[in-house]
Amino acid sequence: MTLSIFKNAEEMGKAAGKKAAQILRITIQEKGSANIILATGASQFEVLKQMLYEKDIAWDKVTMFHLDEYLGIPTSHPASFRKYLLDRFINVITPKLKEVILIDGEKDGKEECKRLGEIIEKHPIDLAFVGFGENGHLAFNDPPADFDIEEPYLVVNLDHACRQQQFGEGWFESLDSVPMQAISMSIKQIMKTKHIICSVPDTRKAEAVKNCLNGEISNLHPASILQKHPNCGYFLDQNAASLLPKSVLEKAIIV
Repeated sequence: MTLSIFKNAEEMGKAAGKKAAQILRITIQEKGSANIILATGASQFEVLKQMLYEKDIAWDKVTMFHLDEYLGIPTSHPASFRKYLLDRFINVITPKLKEVILIDGEKDGKEECKRLGEIIEKHPIDLAFVGFGENGHLAFNDPPADFDIEEPYLVVNLDHACRQQQFGEGWFESLDSVPMQAISMSIKQIMKTKHIICSVPDTRKAEAVKNCLNGEISNLHPASILQKHPNCGYFLDQNAASLLPKSVLEKAIIV
């Protein structure tokens, strides 16, 4: 685990994007292609923006998956993660990606999980972009998360804290309009990734950062499992890192 702390979300995103681009260039040079997972949400705004600026990445050799999607909302909905990625990355990046595998939340959840699982098993993931929620969730694996399930994708129930965050970030008109379920990549599938870039900005994530980076690994703090990953780089802004104890900060790169 490497931990880097920046003065604001913009600087955090730039650094995370540059590191991810470096990993991608090396992977494509060595393998001839790369498989990636993209995350969504406010934590990824600056990261994806930086990726659009990066040069000399053979995106036409990259296959993209994403972490999660709500059940029952169309791509036209402002909160759709498919819409988020199409608008901010997939339809913007040049050259176009080799292949895009999106989660279709309008289909039967179990059947869609089966379809996605069969595809991702043929595409070992080289790089994953992740963040985590105010409740410490990783993808939509809310606490208590299942660390042991083998399936690559699963239908999950969203807890109140998770749904409140989605409403609070302005994606939905009311708390009642936030879906109760989603399709999420499983913890085990995320942990199979060769490299992980974890970006977490904002004061509202500070408690989760403290619990997931300083506390014991626990399914009550799902993103704490990333402490076990051999190649996970954490990128935080000062606000998100504000509750970390001195013992953790002493090991961090503070920019």
